[in-house]
Amino acid sequence: MKTRVTDLLGIKYPIIQGGMAWVADYHLAAAVANAGGLGLIGAASAPPEVVREQIQETKKLTDKPFGVNVMLLNPNADDVAKIVVEEGVKVVTTGAGNPGKYMAMWKEAGVKVIPVVASVALAKMMERVGADAVVAEGMESGGHIGAATTMTLVPQVVDAVEIPVVAAGGIGDGRGFAAAMMLGAEAVQMGTRFTVAKEAITHANFKERVLKAKDIDSEITGASSGHPIRQIRNKMTREYLKMEKEGASFEELEYLTLGSLRKAVMDGDVVNGTVMAGQIAGLIKKEQTCEEMIQEIMKEAMELLHINEK
Repeated sequence: MKTRVTDLLGIKYPIIQGGMAWVADYHLAAAVANAGGLGLIGAASAPPEVVREQIQETKKLTDKPFGVNVMLLNPNADDVAKIVVEEGVKVVTTGAGNPGKYMAMWKEAGVKVIPVVASVALAKMMERVGADAVVAEGMESGGHIGAATTMTLVPQVVDAVEIPVVAAGGIGDGRGFAAAMMLGAEAVQMGTRFTVAKEAITHANFKERVLKAKDIDSEITGASSGHPIRQIRNKMTREYLKMEKEGASFEELEYLTLGSLRKAVMDGDVVNGTVMAGQIAGLIKKEQTCEEMIQEIMKEAMELLHINEK
């Protein structure tokens, strides 16, 4: 399936793997790339040299295009932005801020820049500063979220910008992929589905929690502080929401969640850790390889869209 996004990134299928902190390492990024999508390394708040090592390890496992997700709030963002160029990475997705200050350096190095946006205004601003495409992410997604749903956000962003739009949030199968295309998107980004990939380093307990999730199992913490995060409910979220209701300070709430994502993803503590996953978790019922996932999604989507694969 060819779109402006597949042409832009040099990939076979218009599927991008989300740059999830702790989950999106070189094993997953390379597996998605080898399966025909765009794999991403989630730089998150990792030290710059760790990001460099992740990039180098990915290169050993694939000769296909892959990218790095740069969290702009990361104190090390300046160094990570330079490492992307030094290591010859050709695609960057960005979150939590404006990548404008790095745009000239990235463009000069031939890096394709795709910011994640949660509003039309931000999408237009990103287009003005030189973004090659945008990911319009609805509030159904796991992790940090905006206020608009995917169904409402994607078509409005498509209408507002000339650059290609990638849909994200609540997409986990061929039906979601086909729906995104009907809304005008030219690719999809998926995170939660890939957390249970066989190649993902996610702890077995984390995978099991996602696979057993019901439709109503995700909830949002941090709404009162203006930093809403979607995750699967557990003891920690109940405590967080109780403290939030009682008017706890931002610092107290931050202390409660300190290191909690790593705790869930790496240590398997799905009771006290942060199990970041989107609302689509209730749809995901099996662990598969990235190749199996992507093939299944594309087959279903192309049948629904009445496209014959050449």
